[in-house]
Amino acid sequence: MTQAFQPFNPAYSGNVFIGATDDFASAKAVIYGMPMDWTVSFRSGTRLGPARIREVSLGLEEYSPYLDKDLADLQYYDAGDIPLAFGNPKKSVEQIYEFVKTLYAADKFPLGLGGEHLVSWGSLRAAWEKYPDLRVVHIDAHTDLRDDYEGESYSHATVIKKVCDAIGPDRVYQFGIRSGTRQEFQWARAHTHFFPFEVAQPLERVLPELEGHPVYVTWDIDVMDPAFAPGTGTAEHGGITPQEAFRAIQLLSRLNVVGFDLVEVAPQIDPSELAQILAAKLVREALLAFVK
Repeated sequence: MTQAFQPFNPAYSGNVFIGATDDFASAKAVIYGMPMDWTVSFRSGTRLGPARIREVSLGLEEYSPYLDKDLADLQYYDAGDIPLAFGNPKKSVEQIYEFVKTLYAADKFPLGLGGEHLVSWGSLRAAWEKYPDLRVVHIDAHTDLRDDYEGESYSHATVIKKVCDAIGPDRVYQFGIRSGTRQEFQWARAHTHFFPFEVAQPLERVLPELEGHPVYVTWDIDVMDPAFAPGTGTAEHGGITPQEAFRAIQLLSRLNVVGFDLVEVAPQIDPSELAQILAAKLVREALLAFVK
């Protein structure tokens, strides 16, 4: 028998994502925050991302004209932020893994808000344990394929290499990448399904390969051009537009997506709120696209 789930609650303000139910049992999906930026290598502050994404979501309409669906027709619960071990990336990732594993045991779709990208390793481990045939769609500006960064194996720069080492690089599909070392680009071209610079067009081409498999989507906000999302720790020019992002989610809706996270929003860098508002809208689209 599955142990009774005790949901977290947002201790910082009580805010939840727009339209969230207060009934965990009836929810098909659970939003959870991973407020961690212990290993960032440039501009910190992504631990503040989950809270601010929730807050700005209140300015959204619940209806998506892209998908012709409405949040009012979907039951989802906002569990707040996981209380992570401050300054301890390995323990924090383990806490995320244990939490998401509990969501899968309760038959809930997990939707995570970061936080630096290393947090995704905890969620992805839980997804792989639940779905051994898992495929991973990685949408990002950066390769994240290092074995270590400045001697540290638990780093935001190593998260996708950890995934490749665990499930095999042939199950990893990378889109939008435009930054990394020469060695990372060479390794990706040789081992993963690697589609730099673009997202929607190459994604549409490989959809037949992904159909029939469980798919986890990990989305770094810095895949967007900084003109549209300046609030991120390691912004990279030459990114995609919001229109391409929404098209990518429409395409992914054709697949059996079993988990999603959106990471690397650093709200204190972006007083315009562009990154936070875009992130909230992407979360709305993901809920409506992926939760069946």
